[in-house]
Amino acid sequence: METQNVKDTVRQIFTEYLNTNGHRKTPERYAILDTIYSIDGHFDIDTLYSLMLNQEKFRVSRATLYNTIILLINARLVIKHQFGNSSQYEKSYNRETHHHQICMQCGKVTEFQNEALQSAIENTKLTRFQLSHYSLYIYGMCGKCVRANNKKKVNNNNKKEK
Repeated sequence: METQNVKDTVRQIFTEYLNTNGHRKTPERYAILDTIYSIDGHFDIDTLYSLMLNQEKFRVSRATLYNTIILLINARLVIKHQFGNSSQYEKSYNRETHHHQICMQCGKVTEFQNEALQSAIENTKLTRFQLSHYSLYIYGMCGKCVRANNKKKVNNNNKKEK
């Protein structure tokens, strides 16, 4: 689906959500939605705030960002992830199901897809529960950090031998 079509669709979904739940339809909320749907991948509030500052038309406070993010999560247009100590967000409409690898040393988050894993989760019989979506986080160490740690070990062992 083309980016503009997606933006039009999520705007319509958000409008319906705001109407149904008695929330105001402010230009700032729509500007935030538009900015989020222009971002590829994960983002945090600081990144979103910086992007919004660059827009001459809409200067929004962090409070407005947090409040709007909550509305977007409730409207199922944004997903919140808790990666270690930081909250990250990503758009959720029209996104492929993917999983996350999180490095416990440097904090890098990598998305990956695995059809066998996805199929196993989606075909799991859940008792008195209807699956709408899921998130999978796999914690470990990225290749870069493993190599750096191995290099440190080698250097430390060389120092001890001298």
